Amino acid sequence: MSLQCGIVGLPNVGKSTIFNALTNAKAEAANYPFCTIEPNTGMVKVPDPRLEDISKFIPPQKLIPAVMTFVDIAGLVRGASKGEGLGNQFLGHIRETDAIAHVVRCFEDGNIIHVEGSVNPIRDIETIDTELILCDLEAILKKFNSTQKLAKTGDKKAMAMIGVMEKLKVGLDQGKTARACGLTDEEKVAIHDLHLLTIKPVMYVANLDEASIGNPESNAHYMKVVEHAKTENAPVVAICGKIESEIAELEPEEKSEFLKDLGMKEPGLARVIRAGYELLGLQTYFTAGEVEVRAWTIHKGDKAPQAAGVIHTDFERGFIRAEVYHYSDLMKYKNENAIKDAGALRVEGKEYVVKDGDIMHFRFNV
Repeated sequence: MSLQCGIVGLPNVGKSTIFNALTNAKAEAANYPFCTIEPNTGMVKVPDPRLEDISKFIPPQKLIPAVMTFVDIAGLVRGASKGEGLGNQFLGHIRETDAIAHVVRCFEDGNIIHVEGSVNPIRDIETIDTELILCDLEAILKKFNSTQKLAKTGDKKAMAMIGVMEKLKVGLDQGKTARACGLTDEEKVAIHDLHLLTIKPVMYVANLDEASIGNPESNAHYMKVVEHAKTENAPVVAICGKIESEIAELEPEEKSEFLKDLGMKEPGLARVIRAGYELLGLQTYFTAGEVEVRAWTIHKGDKAPQAAGVIHTDFERGFIRAEVYHYSDLMKYKNENAIKDAGALRVEGKEYVVKDGDIMHFRFNV
């Protein structure tokens, strides 16, 4: 499983620079609007020190981390919902992603053009939100009459949709995102086929300058983003795109020294990846043996057969049981025999809800 997180923002806020550092994909980054036209896609390893820890006690031939997909989407501008700056095409790219990483410029630099003429993160966030809201409102209005007619015939799906669409029409018209319209889980499922942009979970990536990245709270622009994010219960990750792009070019040993000199334990982009993972409601379980130690991505709340199905659909179809212990058990007892002797190895059935950090072995029969 690899869900997509779309990187959005105004032109020249650092989206492509951050994407390049994340993926080493070398998307073009330049100082002019609409440098990115087609979306760039990159698979990113999810940083997880538990993989290395597990391999110390169960030595494998290879380690395979979990991955996320990031998509660098061209910069949106005011009027994008009406086609400005190839806006309709770009908005379509966002529709295909599962979550949004909204890059916000929080640094002053007269040498880098800002499309609005000045740095103002809240105005920039509102500009993007407005375009996404207008696009969602248009999508609902297009479908409303036909859905209403179907609902009157007794079509159950249409009946479920129309009430939610009416609720969203009011909220979007007031300038609210679909996220802020108080939809229940059932209501979200009812309008899933509309693929609304503003219903997607969002995190903010604050792109700071080198001077303030060591102490983000000293950056007034960043603090405004933090206050805004609180109103949405959205995460904020502070990074310096310029520094991250330099780190990405270094060899592992050089990288460690560079991070140490900066007083950083890890690249800021590791926090972006983990925040994206969390935003998508994902978690990790492991399989471990002589051939490989591997991290597998599942949704929080997935049961054992669903987790098995991530490896192969036959595993889910023919699921019998799962032998399970936790990463913490391995760290405590050092090997599987000791885990068994301590009674920490469990046999779980179809109703077992997998926990983050579980180490699993599946029994199945097809």
